[in-house]
Amino acid sequence: MKERVVLLRLLGVSLLWGFNYVASAYLLKDFSPIFLSYSRLVLTSLFLITVAVIGGKMKKPSRRSLLLLLFAGFFGTLLNQFFYFTGLQGSTAGNASLIIALSPVATIFLARLFLGETITVNKLVGSLLALIGVALIVLFGGKALGISHGDVYLLLAMLALSVSLLFIRQLSKIMASYDITILATVMGTVLMTPAAVMEGVQGHLHVSAHATMWIVLAAAAIFGQGLAGFWWNQGISQVGASTSSMFMNIPPFVAIVVAYFVLGDPIKPAQIAGGALILIGVYWANVRSVRPKSGAQSAGV
Repeated sequence: MKERVVLLRLLGVSLLWGFNYVASAYLLKDFSPIFLSYSRLVLTSLFLITVAVIGGKMKKPSRRSLLLLLFAGFFGTLLNQFFYFTGLQGSTAGNASLIIALSPVATIFLARLFLGETITVNKLVGSLLALIGVALIVLFGGKALGISHGDVYLLLAMLALSVSLLFIRQLSKIMASYDITILATVMGTVLMTPAAVMEGVQGHLHVSAHATMWIVLAAAAIFGQGLAGFWWNQGISQVGASTSSMFMNIPPFVAIVVAYFVLGDPIKPAQIAGGALILIGVYWANVRSVRPKSGAQSAGV
């Protein structure tokens, strides 16, 4: 595939993920958070399974791979999605996108703690900048001055995503990113089923009766998660992780601008300043380091 096509698809991924934050906030107006997360994952899983059946490329995972996939699905899908949608109720789409953008930096420290990877000076400087950026957003970029409960949940969502990336990093050594994307998403969806049932049993379930909401939900699941996930992993395999990572500077600012026009969320100086520090920090910590081409990454939220 021509490099220009791959780069255009990576740009499309960054735009889709930026819009996805706003779509999630919009859908929460008419859906309860767990049901919204679960239904979106079900639609994404059905899309991925369909692609797998048509493509016929999947290989049977080993027992070790299944265990790693289970943990990747638990952290990257169940916990990440639960904390993400719960947090989004008390925060903004812009804040969510910027806090989740800290995930690559958090993964650096988790990799050092659990995998013994070296932390270079570049990574330390980049991490410090990114952490200062998050502090600005959490303290001054919310609906009110101070730390909101929504931002705390979003930080937990970011940490859950970062932990899942450690398992995906190990899986990428023994499995194709194509298989990881499909199986981790499907397993995470299955793990979320009891939580969705419990929400209904407790009487907290709310489902929209408007067709427009369901259309937005289906589009977010199929395009914002499923298709974007495939394009992202394809981009990494074609042009490398460093080039692909550059496109991750785009989604937070797409989310802030779109949320301003669609949801009426104000654009605060703390979001711009904090977002700039996060993205500079992520760039400094990751892109400046020599990184090999790797396997699957998160398919976004």
